[in-house]
Amino acid sequence: MTPLGTIRRRRLLGLLLGAALLCLAVLASVAIGTRSLSPATVYDALHNALTCAGGPFQCPAQSTAEEIVRELRLPRTALALVCGVALAVTGALIQGYTRNPLSDAGLLGLNSGAAFLAALSIYLFSFTAPQQYIAFAFAGALLAGLVVFGAASLGGGKASPLSLVLAGAAVAAFLQAMTNAVVLMDPTALDTYRFWVVGDVAGRDAQVFWQVLPFLAVGLLLAVAAAPGLNLLTLGDDVARGLGVHLGRSRALGLAAVVLLCGAATAAVGPIVFLGLIAPHLARMLTGPDYRWLIPYSGLFGGLLLLLADIAGRVVNRPGELQVGVMLAAIGAPFFIAYVRRRKLVSL
Repeated sequence: MTPLGTIRRRRLLGLLLGAALLCLAVLASVAIGTRSLSPATVYDALHNALTCAGGPFQCPAQSTAEEIVRELRLPRTALALVCGVALAVTGALIQGYTRNPLSDAGLLGLNSGAAFLAALSIYLFSFTAPQQYIAFAFAGALLAGLVVFGAASLGGGKASPLSLVLAGAAVAAFLQAMTNAVVLMDPTALDTYRFWVVGDVAGRDAQVFWQVLPFLAVGLLLAVAAAPGLNLLTLGDDVARGLGVHLGRSRALGLAAVVLLCGAATAAVGPIVFLGLIAPHLARMLTGPDYRWLIPYSGLFGGLLLLLADIAGRVVNRPGELQVGVMLAAIGAPFFIAYVRRRKLVSL
């Protein structure tokens, strides 16, 4: 049997290697695009922006390359990184609380809630830019999460994995129907909504990143806090209760993290549901079912996958781009099928 200390060291080493790969992906995301920039050009642009006399990023861009890096590439890369982490952690939490290895954010109706209020705000207020309807999309995910959790808690007073899945499926179906009704009433709303619903990080400026960052930070803290209780919940409700876990409080903590992470990320980049499905399974190959390690590993894989998919979308269709949601599904689906056939899904 491998000593516990050795396992911890291996997992820490894996986190460090994953962080190093993530840093390389960030640099590649800043450098690669319709106009590729050399590492030296990227370094000069960042150095000039950080060391200007008026304060970091306060001086005007000194070149076109610096303007590309500061105004386009950096906000896009930062948003892809934090949203990839958030969506992957969301998937890990949902799979744990529902005890379903095929769960993702769409299962609890969160994506449908975000889509409904986003479409409704576009229809009512003629919004066209993501920063205009992002607050409505987040509110929609929040309301959907509250409705699902409330409906799942009716009767027995606790939200069991089965009741969460059933309530989520019902709420998702209803909200999807309402969304379809809204976008079909107005061609302009449909035109704006269809670009958001595909899932993409292009066209989002730094304002969008700063809007969602506080919610994502709080959500990640709650996810880390929920990990020990979730480990015990996976043993079964009776065992967890016997070990001192308050079932309702533990599930409420985890679902609050899910709503914050999924709501903010979906509002910013659209419903990229596939990421929350595949990243936790990749993490389980290295960590097993221990959520204290699974959550940070899932976040690393999620950020890395979303960045790589975004980079691939810029390369395969130059000088145009393919949306990151399309690229992630095209790249990830065959890999996930092969993984499932080989591993038979790592046990939760």
